[in-house]
Amino acid sequence: MTSVHTSAQEQAARGVARPEWARARGGVPEPPGQPIAWSMLSRALSVPLILGLVCFLPAVIAAQPGSGVRDTAYWLQLVLTCYAGARLATMILSTRRRLLQGVFWMFVYIAMGVAPFAQVVIGQTPTPMVGPRQDLVTAIAMVLVGCAAFDLGALLASRRPLRRRTPSTRSPGAGPAVAHPLRLRLLVLLAFAASAFYVMKLGGPSVFFSSRQEINETVAASGVVSEGSNVGSAFVKGFGQVPALLALLFYTRRLATSYRARRSPSTVLVWVALVALNLVVNNPVSNARYWFLTVLMAFVFTAFPSSAAIYRIVLATGVVGALVVFPYADKFRYDDAGQRPAQSASVFEPLVTKDYDQMVMFANSISWVDTRGHTYGRQLTGSALFFVPRAVWSGKPEDTGVRVGQWMGLRMTNLSAPLWTEFWVDFGASGVIGGLALIGYAVARTDRRYALAVTRAGPGPGSVLAIAAPLIAGYTFILLRGPLLQAAGKLAIAALCLLLISTFKEQRAARRR
Repeated sequence: MTSVHTSAQEQAARGVARPEWARARGGVPEPPGQPIAWSMLSRALSVPLILGLVCFLPAVIAAQPGSGVRDTAYWLQLVLTCYAGARLATMILSTRRRLLQGVFWMFVYIAMGVAPFAQVVIGQTPTPMVGPRQDLVTAIAMVLVGCAAFDLGALLASRRPLRRRTPSTRSPGAGPAVAHPLRLRLLVLLAFAASAFYVMKLGGPSVFFSSRQEINETVAASGVVSEGSNVGSAFVKGFGQVPALLALLFYTRRLATSYRARRSPSTVLVWVALVALNLVVNNPVSNARYWFLTVLMAFVFTAFPSSAAIYRIVLATGVVGALVVFPYADKFRYDDAGQRPAQSASVFEPLVTKDYDQMVMFANSISWVDTRGHTYGRQLTGSALFFVPRAVWSGKPEDTGVRVGQWMGLRMTNLSAPLWTEFWVDFGASGVIGGLALIGYAVARTDRRYALAVTRAGPGPGSVLAIAAPLIAGYTFILLRGPLLQAAGKLAIAALCLLLISTFKEQRAARRR
């Protein structure tokens, strides 16, 4: 304990303030939300959690009746499921919150592990597989290799220390990104103005409590959609939803972290108004389930920024929700005319007939590339330049999922194109390995900086990273599911809004504590 107290005294001598949770325990670094009781509970839950994710659930799926054959695809899929389950259990039981990594492994375990394994066992897929069985084997193997590359990138990021400068060594005015007070108020005004335009353009608030089909038909009839291009509708929907969500997140963090803000009637009233606004434009009735999942996760992680219990509960219950609730939460979706009806006696039939087509679409994309060749960056360039109308760029690439669906001859081409597919279509195996490794590195670095931003020693209620990380965590499902061209619009609008309201002036951050 001597070394710990000495370190704390040295920090005090340098003028570095210790957070309250460190002072309360004499300088012993016990993070917020890490009580001793929870540590003991996590140890008690570790064995059943690991056994449940890695052994029990795969074993139950393997015992299901079906016509699937136990070939190379079966065993590779089993390995991938167990690997992703072990990594997800590690994220849940970790003493440090790894927000983005945890969400990544939750998606992989559900959408690339459990669901495709059930499809292999039962012998049915949500969309037909048009290529040979070997393409499915290649797809599963490349997902497994991509996951290993992601882990390698995260490991390299953990070996590199973060640059943490003390206030005395900082350059004048330099500091973490925080929301400028005046610009944040302007963001609130933009949110109400853009959302009001969005609501009035579609005919009033009642439309937002009908269905997604009616929303899209109203957008098409409003004149913002030109023939062959969805850029206009994407901007109207994006600016009608994203600024409202960001403003709500910033004010939620203010109330969650600042006692002074909770005593301010104006702040509370603005927050209530933003909640009402988001209930209209970001409700689960008229929006895609993946987008509402983004809204929900971003709000929860913003409202409880330092709660390890909330983090673990979200990851643990997310698996159950994805397997049980998510497949049935499509009451307000389109019909499934473009998908094959499937009949099965298995309790895992929803994983076969509904949403989880990621692995089979990766296999179909491999078959498509075999006939057309790699695009060498064309698809990723089209996603990066999503804002360019087709009237200006006549050869602008379509969504990867749409192109593969058209090649397959399907009527319904709203198909997934997981991130592994985007890298494979452009650059093959090297693209999958390199792309996932870079993402793993960036995600791990962001997780570490986010952990610092949400502590009480962080940049305060206006921290931009404390808002951006939960938003990206929720949006990860959309990015991983794909296609990227569809996902790029709202992400770019969010980045633009955050950039416009951010400031790096340390003295201004101090005034908002």
